[in-house]
Amino acid sequence: MSESVVPRVVLLFSGKRKCGKDFLTERLLQRLTTDKAQIIRISEPIKRSWAEKLGLDLGELLGDGPYKERYRKEMIEWSDQKRAEDFGFFCRQACLALAKEICVVSDIRRKTDVRFFREQYGQRIKTVRIVASEATRVERGWVFQEGVDDVQSECDLDDVTEWDLLVQNDSGADVENILARIIALVQ
Repeated sequence: MSESVVPRVVLLFSGKRKCGKDFLTERLLQRLTTDKAQIIRISEPIKRSWAEKLGLDLGELLGDGPYKERYRKEMIEWSDQKRAEDFGFFCRQACLALAKEICVVSDIRRKTDVRFFREQYGQRIKTVRIVASEATRVERGWVFQEGVDDVQSECDLDDVTEWDLLVQNDSGADVENILARIIALVQ
């Protein structure tokens, strides 16, 4: 982990696939400005390692298309094996990119992810859970996948009730209001 940069605030975003996490975190970054804030993704070192291991196209794995979906289940199983050996492995790798005072972690998926960041950054942590109805997620292209949507990587945080901010992000949600509420956490 970078010793020179200790973020002032670390925002941990959690939510199901197609709840709008990526959309909201990208919009948040625009509002906070890239000179003060950055997004890091735990999935990036997972996908980078997976791509190197199998000789796959990292750019396609990082995208939102069918290429990633073809490998998602196996990648989840493999990353779970790595986490069983060292729960913080991918979080630590993602933190190598820390360089700004506000860090937005856009893809917290497990209790151990939250544990890692709380152990590293303590009171600097703010948690945000994004929820959307199943109907909204389907509108956004979500299709249930056995072995993906019913496993730890998607469900481990479902029973957590203590979030600094819980956001309902269904179709027609007031995005500016959502962003204002998130920005209030940072200040």
